[in-house]
Amino acid sequence: MSDKLIIFDTTLRDGEQSPGASMTRDEKLRIARQLERLKVDVIEAGFAASSNGDFEAVKAIAAAIKDSTVCSLARANDRDIARAAEALQGAKSARIHTFIATSALHMEKKLRMTPDQVHEQARLAVRFARNLCGDVEFSPEDGYRSDIDFLCRVLETVIDEGATTLNIPDTVGYAIPELYGEFIKTLRERVPNSDKAIWSVHCHNDLGMAVANSLAGVKLGGARQIECTINGLGERAGNCSLEEVVMAVRTRRDYFGLELGIDATQIVPASRLVSHTTGFLVQPNKAVVGANAFAHASGIHQDGVLKARDTYEIMRAEDVGWSANKIVLGKLSGRNAFKQRVQDLGIALESEADINGAFLKFKDLADRKSEIFDEDILALFSADAAGQESEHYRLLALSQQSEMGERPQAKVAFAAGAVEHHAEAQGNGPVDASIKAIESKIESGAELLLYSVNAITSGSTESQGEVTVRLQLGGRVVNGVGADPDIVVASAKAYLAALNKLHSKAERVAAQG
Repeated sequence: MSDKLIIFDTTLRDGEQSPGASMTRDEKLRIARQLERLKVDVIEAGFAASSNGDFEAVKAIAAAIKDSTVCSLARANDRDIARAAEALQGAKSARIHTFIATSALHMEKKLRMTPDQVHEQARLAVRFARNLCGDVEFSPEDGYRSDIDFLCRVLETVIDEGATTLNIPDTVGYAIPELYGEFIKTLRERVPNSDKAIWSVHCHNDLGMAVANSLAGVKLGGARQIECTINGLGERAGNCSLEEVVMAVRTRRDYFGLELGIDATQIVPASRLVSHTTGFLVQPNKAVVGANAFAHASGIHQDGVLKARDTYEIMRAEDVGWSANKIVLGKLSGRNAFKQRVQDLGIALESEADINGAFLKFKDLADRKSEIFDEDILALFSADAAGQESEHYRLLALSQQSEMGERPQAKVAFAAGAVEHHAEAQGNGPVDASIKAIESKIESGAELLLYSVNAITSGSTESQGEVTVRLQLGGRVVNGVGADPDIVVASAKAYLAALNKLHSKAERVAAQG
């Protein structure tokens, strides 16, 4: 077996299935470029057949990425596979990832197909995909809960038809590490042609064991590809966390004995970008990328670290991209310094107009906030990009009044397409009043599922506030993100950003987990 572990990132596909985490084409492209800097081996860019928007995103990423393989998911049918191949035409290195469910429960209840029909469809799908692309991955959805005899039969067949990677998903997060590792090992031993394909693991975190299961699949089962996402993003409890897997293999190389191509210093920038883009905050005690991951509050720990760092730290913060000096720009910073810092953060500004427009936003922020942190710059771009492709609603002005003993009120001016609206309302607080003023004109009927406030930078009352608003309407769930030193303004921006996503009516199709 090879001693190289392949990192397959599915943040842009499986991670995007988190309710409200769908991204625009430009947001996906920005994250894909950061994943390339991270030196991810395979980037699953999306599900090209699910919507025109996803097709365009996969196509754009395929054309832009040169150092990673770009992959598109496809159900096991000719239409999906052909659509994936079309989107991947411009890729320097392309992969088609096709799947069909193989568990008895899924075949009967979801597919309404017999095992023989599923076997034949898997065979034909891989054959068709291999004629269009030299690199084909096959996944038996809900593979871990499938009958092992039937699963071995399907896997042997798809290898014969040209599948180069076999992925065994724990789609519902049911596995236990030792059992999952043994399951992968047994499959590899029982499938006669197993040596002709790379084996992959894809684990969900419903029981909190996605990382442990994935590593067991590698160490005990002999898999050589792990499918994961930045920050463990994904539907339900999420996916296997890329940063945790990478640093576990790197820190415990004595145990795993595997090589990685990842540039670990790009982990924290990737985590920040995904968090700011999706509005899914990283918990402070999250391993590797949480704000407290390298913080020591205990006096005993502090004393130990000061005397010898390795007394309480098994990794160095700077090795994963944490920087001790986060303050980079201020009011007097020039255009070139701003441009360089933006490029360092992995944000692509493709024209002089983009650079000039971004610099004006930066100067406006610097007039209101004396110290500009990396997080401020990322928030500036991610909040602005939320409605970049089709910004129907735009905040023009906001004023609010709040006194103890008096009911708060807000006046809001915003554009809806070419129409300018002015509205005012009272509420339980200035944020409530502002949102009610907007709703008095739009009358969206959306249900507010989440309102979350996060200080983008710590240690100062002049920190920018980042607000995430999650709305639900007609079965669709969307997130809107807004950032501003004024938390009421940030809230209005976030609400309008969420309404923009509802207005876009982008299609979403559930895919393999």
